[in-house]
Amino acid sequence: MQVWSGLSLAWQFVIAGGIGLLAVMLVVGLWVTSQIRQGVMHNSATTTALYVDSVIAPLLPDLRKSQELDSTVKRALDETLGQGALGKRLVSFKLWRRDGTILYSKDSSLIGERFNPNPNLVAAFAGNVMVKYNQLDDEENDRERALGLPLLEIYNPVREPWSGDVVAVTEFYEVSDDFEANLNSALLWSWLVVAAATAASLALLSGIVFRGSRTIQTQRAALEAKVTELQVALAQNSSLRQRVQRASRRATAINERYLRRIGADLHDGPAQLVALAALRMDSPVLVDPATPKPQRESEIAHIHKTLGEAMREIRGICNGLVLPQIETQAVADILRLAVAEHERRTDTKVLLTLPERLPELGTSEKISIYRFVQEGLNNAYRHGKGKGQQVRATMKGGKLMVEVQDTGPGFNPARSEGLGLAGLRERIESIGGQFETLSGPGGTRLVITLSVEEQP
Repeated sequence: MQVWSGLSLAWQFVIAGGIGLLAVMLVVGLWVTSQIRQGVMHNSATTTALYVDSVIAPLLPDLRKSQELDSTVKRALDETLGQGALGKRLVSFKLWRRDGTILYSKDSSLIGERFNPNPNLVAAFAGNVMVKYNQLDDEENDRERALGLPLLEIYNPVREPWSGDVVAVTEFYEVSDDFEANLNSALLWSWLVVAAATAASLALLSGIVFRGSRTIQTQRAALEAKVTELQVALAQNSSLRQRVQRASRRATAINERYLRRIGADLHDGPAQLVALAALRMDSPVLVDPATPKPQRESEIAHIHKTLGEAMREIRGICNGLVLPQIETQAVADILRLAVAEHERRTDTKVLLTLPERLPELGTSEKISIYRFVQEGLNNAYRHGKGKGQQVRATMKGGKLMVEVQDTGPGFNPARSEGLGLAGLRERIESIGGQFETLSGPGGTRLVITLSVEEQP
């Protein structure tokens, strides 16, 4: 352990990485060789099966109708499999029925015998070409085992030409003297390639680590110099944290004032109208049965009108509180939404001016911009009579500026800044922005400025 701890990180990486890459090489090599072995066997089996099928299939009858082969078909198969190139390649041949009965075999003693279908035979009847190499472990393989030759065992489905259904399976054994040599050669080359790739990877990574180690040594001095700068930054962060805490306390106080204003709006508006409707419900006009019907209906209509006004005021208050889903929207869409909501609610027109492109901002910035435009237009409608309402967004020097203005009578910002504007100021300054109020006899102009150079 002491020897290991005494080594540099670069040498520790070389040793540990070498062991890890060796393990990876073994796993990858085994997997690659397995895939190569299966691929070579399957390709060889498919080629042979196609060749055999092209020769044997024309000789077979309709096996869906014929459960046995007549002597003519057997003689044709004997002649075909006993001479020529096909006879030299195939040392054994069987034709299987689905129930495990051998319809034909080079070994005539097996014809008519029935065996339990092995997994390869079942898979072949499912439509797959199956292959095994030198695994003569089935009970009907006595003759093949006695040959002592390297054999490629292939199961090939025989399909009905017009339907494509598998009606039988041919099993044949091909002498594969060169197959094992070719396979071993392919496996050897695959191991050499994997080993060479592993060695090259280790060398490349080791070179990078050693160069990184030298770079770390040269940068250590620079990092030590940065510590002093960070200490200064920590002192500045402490000051900023105190400012944020003060802003949070002010925002809490403003929020309480805002809640009281909502309560007052509900009390002085809808609550009074509902109370008035309740009083009129107990009026003698409705209680006295002798009241004429027209007078009674007139009184009920007044009560409906009063309750309708109360509902309109409640909806107006709610519309100002509910925030739409703006987290996934672009800044330009948020500005259009705020303007459209104001135009719909007040039945006035607002001139919206946008640049060709606006930056993407975070959720806090988007909410602040929406609330700023909403409150600014509300003030323009309430105090400026909705005259000359405009919203403008511009980009300058890495900063986003959003303006809301009107041509109303204006006010004196030094003497009076309403609860809504005070809350907006705190909201904008809490995210690092600037809030400015300009007002005079010619109208009011509200401006916020946000730095977007570091925004995501």
